[in-house]
Amino acid sequence: MPPPRPQRIKGLGQLTGLRDSLAERERQRARAAREAAEQRAREERAANEFRHAVGDVQPLQPHGRAVHVPQPHPPRPAQRLRDEQEVLADSLSDEIDALSLLDTDDALSFAAPGIGPDVLRRLRRGEWSIQAHIDLHGHRVDEARHALGQFLRQAVRAGLRCVRVVHGKGLGSRDRQPVLKGKVRNWLVQREEVIAFCQARPIDGGSGALVVLLRPGQPRAAS
Repeated sequence: MPPPRPQRIKGLGQLTGLRDSLAERERQRARAAREAAEQRAREERAANEFRHAVGDVQPLQPHGRAVHVPQPHPPRPAQRLRDEQEVLADSLSDEIDALSLLDTDDALSFAAPGIGPDVLRRLRRGEWSIQAHIDLHGHRVDEARHALGQFLRQAVRAGLRCVRVVHGKGLGSRDRQPVLKGKVRNWLVQREEVIAFCQARPIDGGSGALVVLLRPGQPRAAS
């Protein structure tokens, strides 16, 4: 097959257009070359600035030692630990007699070590306003223990100082014995957030309730 014949230029206008096209291509090549040279100059300046910043240093020679990437620590189950601590706090003994643990008096009052007698006097006089209460009537022993622990935790989180625990007088119990009355006292003296309690005034429940003073603390933000 014969080679294609070269295209003939017809007229001065076509020659001018071809010349302009070649000139434009040349300008584009010159612009690309100029931009490449500027980029190399910027990279060279950046390399010089880095070398100037680090000073006269020598790269470390390969040491040949194996580098072990440390394994991340496993996640800590914080919520589960808190739940277990709360369950443990609720596992209060029914066999401990409050009278054998800490100082009490004939009025069935209690003050933790370091709490002066004036605190109990003020508590009996009702100088602290009762901010919340729980009624344990109708609860079985295990239910009452769990409900009391949950109630005290929520009171501490809310920043409450004085609460009332209604345990009843035992008039509806078998043999008319106040089953919860003694157990509630034993549970309370084992709670570290409880710093004092006394029998409620008649207007607040009398011998069927206790007024409990909680350790001061900062209320926790809701999660």
